Amino acid sequence: MRHELDIYPPIQGKQISIKSWCDRLEEGALLQAYNLALHPTTVFHVALMPDCHQGIGMPIGGVIACKDAVIPNAVGVDIGCGMAFIRTGVDVSAVKGVSTPNGELIHTIMHTIERNIPVGFAHHKAPQESPLLDNPPENVQHIGIVLDQLERGYYQMGTLGGGNHFIECQQDEDGNLCIMLHSGSRNFGYNIAKYFNDVASTLCAKWHSHIRKVPNSKEADLFFLPTDSQEGQDYIDAMNFALQFASENRRLMMERSKNILFNLIEKHVGIKTPVLEEVNIHHNFASLENHFGKNVWIHRKGATQARKGQMGIIPGSMGTSSYIVRGLGDRDSFESCSHGAGRIMGRKEFCRTHDIEECKKSMEGIVFSGWGKDRKGNPDFSEAPQAYKDIDEVIASETDLVEVIHKLRPLGVVKG
Repeated sequence: MRHELDIYPPIQGKQISIKSWCDRLEEGALLQAYNLALHPTTVFHVALMPDCHQGIGMPIGGVIACKDAVIPNAVGVDIGCGMAFIRTGVDVSAVKGVSTPNGELIHTIMHTIERNIPVGFAHHKAPQESPLLDNPPENVQHIGIVLDQLERGYYQMGTLGGGNHFIECQQDEDGNLCIMLHSGSRNFGYNIAKYFNDVASTLCAKWHSHIRKVPNSKEADLFFLPTDSQEGQDYIDAMNFALQFASENRRLMMERSKNILFNLIEKHVGIKTPVLEEVNIHHNFASLENHFGKNVWIHRKGATQARKGQMGIIPGSMGTSSYIVRGLGDRDSFESCSHGAGRIMGRKEFCRTHDIEECKKSMEGIVFSGWGKDRKGNPDFSEAPQAYKDIDEVIASETDLVEVIHKLRPLGVVKG
């Protein structure tokens, strides 16, 4: 449930409150929320979702409204990162225990998906078909950074990425087999985000924009672009194109995952797979919306739109439950909800302070190909369930934002 935080320190001439649904808010994320409250373009209040934790400039799980301005780092570097989900009419009991030449059917499904969809830093070796990249919208055809990314985009389309991105086979409370995946705009969106943050930094310095920060916090990193400037409009157009890229990227991976699932089930079980439900959503984006009687630019960084009746996806960490939800349209959250469980600590710190054997135990009973290595060749188990908040507690903290439609349990996971 919502907690209202007093703004600190007192700000002469600007009093914006912080409304938080996060029960355990780390100091770094709180300082970033204060910096957002000080920002010259933010209006109404700062909203923090239950999975909130420190990010770059703006906390992940943060939502703000800006008047006539966009802040690239309040969208984030993975523009359009989001979720896709299908629920099938196949009962898991018909699939579990079925043997194939390569092991149990669930294992074969996950292994085949992993072989066909590049993960981590890997891209496709051949360009993929993409009507979106073949015919970019006219309003981005003059934007150099977008044109620079088009050719590479063909090789990135239909790839998972690394970090907390994943593809899971799951079952719902009725035993239906489901697929869920988490990915975004890959390096395509990252380069767009980085370029426009650099543009915003240069222009804010040129204009002597007064971006304040609270004492003891890091640099605010919240450079902005006025929406009535050419640079601001170019960012909006490029961001929206990256959103389309991210959505198409998830659609393509889901299509290929579905085909693998459907073909293997038909081959080894002899049944066709009906699809009962599909969802594809973003949780890193900015959009022009009307809130409290004003048209404002809502920035959701690691937050999901949750308008009344809108379907959403809130994944847990690997090895834990995930949720399909329906939005309740809460005004104070700017019609938003969490986008996941939220990290408890950073990746390096987690690997230093936790035991890999303990993390392995948390994945027992779930098909999983094992932990990877970091760039130095050390075991990287930073995505283990223990690195994240309890997803059930996160959901319990936002019952005024969403209602639960399905609770899902993981059967197998491909991790980026």
